[in-house]
Amino acid sequence: MPAAQRREQLITVGRELFAERGFDATSVEEVAARAKVSKPVVYEHFGGKEGLYAVVVDREVRTLLDRVTTALTAGHPRELLEQAALALLDYIDEEPHGFQVLVRNSPVLSESGNFSSVMGDVAHQVEHILGAEFKSRGLDPRYAALYSQALVGMVALVGQWWREERKPKKEIVAAHLVNLAWNGLSHLEAKPGLITRRVR
Repeated sequence: MPAAQRREQLITVGRELFAERGFDATSVEEVAARAKVSKPVVYEHFGGKEGLYAVVVDREVRTLLDRVTTALTAGHPRELLEQAALALLDYIDEEPHGFQVLVRNSPVLSESGNFSSVMGDVAHQVEHILGAEFKSRGLDPRYAALYSQALVGMVALVGQWWREERKPKKEIVAAHLVNLAWNGLSHLEAKPGLITRRVR
């Protein structure tokens, strides 16, 4: 197998094992055994378990941020909120191993690559959107950071819960998240729905 192909195989195997067992419980021996290679091959490509883990986490961080950034295309703030919530729920649904790697306790060496730091990056992007919206409504844009952390944190925690429950459908989950975030508790809609995606 060519070196580039072998590297990709080891990343895929590492991703699965880190998702299933976590960083501490995964060994180079297990990675090598599942990939049907010798331990030195893993060391040759990544220098050890830490190097492999760093590559896996970096890829997941980029994948999630790319999904969220790409999803934010609408002009209306409510639609942007829907798109961000759906992008995260889609990632959880379609990349369960990747999401599991990000939410598991990660070693100290990868502080910048855990789920909390990824959500911080997403919140920073949302802050810019909220800041512009606050200005247009005559609200103090200094509080955009606070609101963006609150919104992204809410979506992230609900996403972790939904990963285990798997019901209701993700579009319904997103609609209720947006209902709370957009309308607030005092103006909740009785039957919230999405503008950008219908329930299948």
